[in-house]
Amino acid sequence: MAKKQASTSKFMQPMQISDELAAVVGRGPMPRTEVTKKLWGYIKQNKRQDPSNKRNILADDKLHKVFGRKSVNMFEMTKLVSKHLS
Repeated sequence: MAKKQASTSKFMQPMQISDELAAVVGRGPMPRTEVTKKLWGYIKQNKRQDPSNKRNILADDKLHKVFGRKSVNMFEMTKLVSKHLS
């Protein structure tokens, strides 16, 4: 039988969150998976998806501080958010 992994996967390890990102998802530390879940919750609750192309996120003031621009696609979002995790 294989042993269970003693360490937690990288995605599940709690991360420190920048003040800019904390304004959107709340104070950390929290795992990347939880950050992503809360970020999407914020995007949907505040209707930040482009109605003509749901893959694009239209940043409000809080998201602009995280992304650094007015619009990003959902694939770029992960890379931009990772700069706010340590």
